Amino acid sequence: MPPRPLLIRAVPYDLPATSAMIGELQAYYRTLYDAPDPSPVDPQEFTPPAGRFFAGYLDDAAVAMGGWRWIEALPGIGALRPVEIKRMYVATSARGQGCARRLLGHLEVTAHEAGADAVVLSTGPAQRDAIALYRSAGYDDVPKFGFFAAYEQAVHLGKRLTRMNAPVSGPRPDGTGR
Repeated sequence: MPPRPLLIRAVPYDLPATSAMIGELQAYYRTLYDAPDPSPVDPQEFTPPAGRFFAGYLDDAAVAMGGWRWIEALPGIGALRPVEIKRMYVATSARGQGCARRLLGHLEVTAHEAGADAVVLSTGPAQRDAIALYRSAGYDDVPKFGFFAAYEQAVHLGKRLTRMNAPVSGPRPDGTGR
């Protein structure tokens, strides 16, 4: 049986459906790290032109989310126009269906189309499935950056977006394939 299509739409960071998933994500972090993610996030950072935020829908239900925001140049990876992925999450009910990989590809495509030359993120060692996803998608260790640079256990990953490795057949901003 083919996977159900994930319809990805640009949405405001504080859309009620994504706010509910952010609450689920923070609860998940509490189970892993005994605390929510303390990094500061301003919803305006995900409003164009500062960034973008997306929700993924299966059968009209929001089941995935994630966004990217512009950050300072990262000379340690040779990136002059990097973006940082934040709040990427797939609801428990939709896991194992390829939603995370499709959303990640969409984030990369839209960041590249906006002019980004690299995508970076930080995660924690307890998030083994997320780390495996990112590594299988071509993400490598990068120098520590941003809020979690001071956290010894934080895992910092990144991927250069070039013409050769940028997704060329990924979803359009309206969620449809090319």
